[in-house]
Amino acid sequence: MAHEVVNRIEELGPELAALAEENEALGKLSNKTVDLMRSAGVIRLLQPVEYGGFAAHPRDFAESVMALAQRDGAAGWVAGVVGVHPWELAQMDPRVSQEIWGENPDTWVASPYMPNGVADPVEGGYTLSGRWPFSSGSDHCDWNFLGALAGNGKGKPAQPPAVLHVVVPRSDAPIQEDTWDVIGLSGTGSKDVVVDNAFIPAHRVVDQTEIQTGVAAARAGRTETLYKLPFTSMFPLGITSAVIGICEGALALHMSQQRDRVAVTGVQVKDDPYVLYAAGEAAAEIQASRVHLIDGISRLYEKVEAGGEVTVEDRSVVRRNQVRAAWRAVSALDEIFARSGGNAPRRSNPLQRYWRDAHVGLSHMIHVPGVAYHANSLATMGLDLAAPMVGLT
Repeated sequence: MAHEVVNRIEELGPELAALAEENEALGKLSNKTVDLMRSAGVIRLLQPVEYGGFAAHPRDFAESVMALAQRDGAAGWVAGVVGVHPWELAQMDPRVSQEIWGENPDTWVASPYMPNGVADPVEGGYTLSGRWPFSSGSDHCDWNFLGALAGNGKGKPAQPPAVLHVVVPRSDAPIQEDTWDVIGLSGTGSKDVVVDNAFIPAHRVVDQTEIQTGVAAARAGRTETLYKLPFTSMFPLGITSAVIGICEGALALHMSQQRDRVAVTGVQVKDDPYVLYAAGEAAAEIQASRVHLIDGISRLYEKVEAGGEVTVEDRSVVRRNQVRAAWRAVSALDEIFARSGGNAPRRSNPLQRYWRDAHVGLSHMIHVPGVAYHANSLATMGLDLAAPMVGLT
């Protein structure tokens, strides 16, 4: 049974799809799109119930992102990225949740997590400086999750390196306009943000390893299964869901356009077995991607709920399949796009936007297969993984 948020997105589908072209032209989501997303509650799916959230099964989150991306890839992408942040906030000091959601449970938090700054320890907290690209949805977010290297007290990274996640108000992380000029996912508005020597109270900072290992969730008193899941399984979930949803939307549009298309040979496409073969195969591959992704996170959820411990090998399998799901879906999209006819690349045809959005989504570092596949092979053989590899698994 579909979650109520998924049902709302389905109902709003035509409106969301009609706004996709405007979002691309704006280089960010329109206010109307954001209003629709807020009314659907998609960003609150992983938010704790005491702050107006659903604390839903991650499967429901993935399906909502896919449903949104089917209509507008940029909106789905923002939902997939921004929608994971409430999950992590729930594991931090309760003061952070109160600051962000105390007055408005629909307050959004952007990111990125890449450690592009240094958080230097000072009395009561840290000072933070740096520049972060790819802050998706930042125009509509009042806070940012920023990755940073722990400092040594002198403005330089401490040794050995430690990655911190730092929560920063928008006033301390101004958006740098004209920093998101791209060929796909333009509507995500994934612009740069800059922080210049801002003071960050200690309660707004958490060590990345504490989120990954469940230490933060336990310290925060979180007993819900949702908040015991690994960061490296949850964070990729939203991003890959968006890519699969984009491919699902492209497939649906391709099929509707091919129904009455006549090729230059004069043959109706519905009578062309080669095009239909490719469409059928692509449909199966995209469906397999959806099932594979949701199966992985669901298996982890079930294991944690039953009191089991998620091992590095468990995580590596989920990451391997998550990466493969994205590549499988986009490869299938390539096959049908190549058979969609000469009108497919026209700017007036939304199919070309789906195709561009999917490829830009695939380029995210979370979809790079090398480390994911390598780590899974080592873990499956019972061999140790190097520390940096464990952090990405």
